[in-house]
Amino acid sequence: MSSYVTRKTPGDTAWFTRDRFGMFIHFGLYALPARHEWIRNRERIGNEDYQKYFNHFNPDLFDPKEWARLAKAAGMKYVVLTTKHHEGFCLWDTQYTDYKVTNTPFGRDLLKEFVDAFRAEGIRIGLYYSLIDWHHPDFTVDVIHPDRERPEKIAENCNKNMKKYAQYMRNQVTELLTNYGEIDILWFDYSYSDARPRPELDQTLRGKGKDDWEAEKLLATARALRPGIIIDNRTEIEQDIFTPEQVQVNKWVTHPVTGEKVVWEACQTFSGSWGYFRDETSWKSPEVLLALLIRSVSCGGNLIMNVGPTARGTFDYRAKEALQVYADWMKYNSRAIYGCTMAEPEFTAPAGTLLTQSEDGKRLYIHLIEYPFASLTMENLAGKLEYAQFLHDASEIRYKETKPTFITQGGDYDTANDGAVRFTIPQHRPKMIYPVIEVFLK
Repeated sequence: MSSYVTRKTPGDTAWFTRDRFGMFIHFGLYALPARHEWIRNRERIGNEDYQKYFNHFNPDLFDPKEWARLAKAAGMKYVVLTTKHHEGFCLWDTQYTDYKVTNTPFGRDLLKEFVDAFRAEGIRIGLYYSLIDWHHPDFTVDVIHPDRERPEKIAENCNKNMKKYAQYMRNQVTELLTNYGEIDILWFDYSYSDARPRPELDQTLRGKGKDDWEAEKLLATARALRPGIIIDNRTEIEQDIFTPEQVQVNKWVTHPVTGEKVVWEACQTFSGSWGYFRDETSWKSPEVLLALLIRSVSCGGNLIMNVGPTARGTFDYRAKEALQVYADWMKYNSRAIYGCTMAEPEFTAPAGTLLTQSEDGKRLYIHLIEYPFASLTMENLAGKLEYAQFLHDASEIRYKETKPTFITQGGDYDTANDGAVRFTIPQHRPKMIYPVIEVFLK
């Protein structure tokens, strides 16, 4: 729809803004302690003490075909896997470090099996690659490093060379974009150049950003190999997508300088952790899960929802239950998500609803977040409808158009006000979280 022309991007985001819904997967050594993917940071664990998780990494129940089937059933069109998280452990058979999955008891190239399985289900492939690496010998101790409170480790910074680390990243990204077929998304994470040490820390410590990553060279490496690839903005150099994390977005994300609408993706978790957290209790309700997806699309964005597999390589039962929520709803209502965006400004959502609209403008979707009693009135819709139905079963929703309510000083109706439509809503709510009214527009 012409009203929503977004900022030009280097990569091909056309498919991305059509598919709308993806799966994030955070998998690494942190699945063994099962206490959050930032466990090394939180518990100040050095390389020596963290080694036991590498020595015991053996996800013997890993079945990427099952992962892919679950993602597809949930309606997810793309996937992003953590090939390397901040801990530095690599899930592929890289030639640039021994700290990799093929040197663990598991002994196989997990990434290769993963991409083959997801491609077989028609799911686009994204690879997450951490800019941070707490294991690499040339990555200097900084304000968020696990060794930030160990003076003897900080003293070793003078012997480290971040330029070598930057080259290491370029080498590994080259591997990832060369050896695993067509890659659709490269998800870098993350820059923190504005981070400053707390008073109790060594004040020479600082954060890291684009200069540390040699981000221009890193991005150029990726673009040379995959010109149309989608890359996020977390290197501190703007690329294709903005990625608000763990927040409820209530309006279209705009460029911080120009105010232009941008391509964006909300990053969310089923619970409060990205990696597998055995004792996590803050799992989101079915209603919250679905509202996150609907609201993201209603504001012109995507949703990527995360799963943290267990150390044996399975999806925890709570993650499966959450995925089933999406599967049950998307089976009948995906038409209100795929190829949809924020409704045109002429349409105002009635109280208790959210709106999405097809990109071609021909269908309007009214998501009943609060189920109305008997009727639902929508302003400025009269004269624009051709037909209305519940989306989940294609049963007709009857409606009446009302006269405009605004009266001119001369006592006449103002024809510029289109008037309202009153939908007759069944008093018995369908057995469906957030039923959707599909409105065919003239």
